[in-house]
Order: sequence, then structure tokens, then C-alpha cells
Amino acid sequence: MIHFSDRAIVEGLKLNSDYIIRHVYQEFFPTIKYLVKKNTGNEEDAEDIFQESLIIILRNIQKDDFYLSCSFLTYLYSISRNLWMQRLKTIKKGVGKLDSLERFFDFPDTNSTELAEEEQLKYNIYREHFNSMEKDCQRILLLSMQKFSSREIADTMGYGSENYAKTKKYNCKERLKRSILNDPRMQEFQE
Repeated sequence: MIHFSDRAIVEGLKLNSDYIIRHVYQEFFPTIKYLVKKNTGNEEDAEDIFQESLIIILRNIQKDDFYLSCSFLTYLYSISRNLWMQRLKTIKKGVGKLDSLERFFDFPDTNSTELAEEEQLKYNIYREHFNSMEKDCQRILLLSMQKFSSREIADTMGYGSENYAKTKKYNCKERLKRSILNDPRMQEFQE
């Protein structure tokens, strides 16, 4: 594998180079996965944190005053660590339960009397927010819930790269979670 300098990585990311993004995944994802897994996370958590960190870095390096004062790995690791620690705090408060969105789409009959009233209300809120998303996001999330890999999602959706599919899936999932969390009706479940 070719090794790129930190400067080359930053310049490649500025240019949104697929090659550099692939390199960053191959080179640095194992370190972030180890960080998350050793702190009670799983591989999917690690992918989410890695994606979120990369998005933050992509935003930061576009700023005129950006200066990398440490190694790229140290920068990525510190952002990932901060995000994971924030996520753990959120989970402890109970908000993290929204990560298992899948179970809200598995009810065979939404009018079933077997569903508790609270679960029915939550389901309706989730479904309402899901249905208000753009069709691409709905389709990506449904494929993801059916355990399609990022490669399969990219192929199905006609995206050029697996990394783009991962980023798109992450953004859609986060947008849905934010939308649901900001719904005033959800406040009573977060107490």
C-alpha cells in the first residue's frame, strides 16, 4: 500500500479525491474501530463515528485558516474519541435508544391491539418522520435495515462508490434521528 504524507491526505481530502478517501478508510479505520470496540461499541458504531469524524474533518479543512498541528491520525483519533464519548453520555441518558430505528418498521399490523399505546405512538412518530424524508433516503435506510452492505447499496442506488453510499446512509440516518428527537411529542419519552 502506498503511504501518503499528512499534507497529501489533507490536500486530497480538500479535492474530495475518492482515492485519498479510500486510503484514509484502509489506513485509519482499524484504529478507530479498535477505539470504539474497546469502549463498549461495535463495528457499526465504529463506522458511524468514523463517518462523522471524516465529515467534520472535511468541513474543517475547507476553512481558510485550517492548519494541521499534529499528525492526521492524531487529529482523526481525537475527533473520533470525543464523538464516541459524547455518544456514550447520550446513551446513558437514554436518548441513544433511537439507534435501533429498525424495530419501529417491523410491526406487521400498525393497528394491532397487542402493541402498547406508547409503542404505537412512537411507531407513528417514527413512521411520520421517515415518510417525510426524500425517497433516496427512505430507500437507503430500508436497504440498510434489510442488511444490505454499503457496496450493495451503492450498486442498487447507482452510486459511484461504496464510500459515498456509507456517507449518504449515515447522513440519512442522522437526519432522521435529529428530526425525531426534535419532535415535541418525543420529549415525554426522553425523561
